[in-house]
Amino acid sequence: MRRIAAVMSFVVIAGWVGAVPAARAGATAFPVFFQPWSAAISATAAKTIAAAAKAALADPAAPVVVTGAADTVGSALANKYMSQVRAQVVSDALVADGVAAVRVETKAIGATSAPGVATGSYAQFSRRVLIQVGN
Repeated sequence: MRRIAAVMSFVVIAGWVGAVPAARAGATAFPVFFQPWSAAISATAAKTIAAAAKAALADPAAPVVVTGAADTVGSALANKYMSQVRAQVVSDALVADGVAAVRVETKAIGATSAPGVATGSYAQFSRRVLIQVGN
């Protein structure tokens, strides 16, 4: 988790916030990461989704926003689709974990990354869905 916070801080400092969904003020963020060209939920991702669902269930009035992203490998259209699929898979998992579907807003932003970075840890950071619970 510290690595994620450090990467997110670096992203903000470097000025890439426009391309990276930053957590809304007051929201609790739960990042879910994926392998290249995959929307499969790993065991680690399932635990993160379950924690987000638990937080959402603990605060029934809190909005739940799920934002999917992809790295820059491939076409813009393919990356937009991959980010949509990832967001939908995570949204479906939240609903399966008990969160009412009407509470879940699903978004897809397509490819995101540090400029010129298509592989490595920043690419991994880009292959994600960010679940935000709260305002």
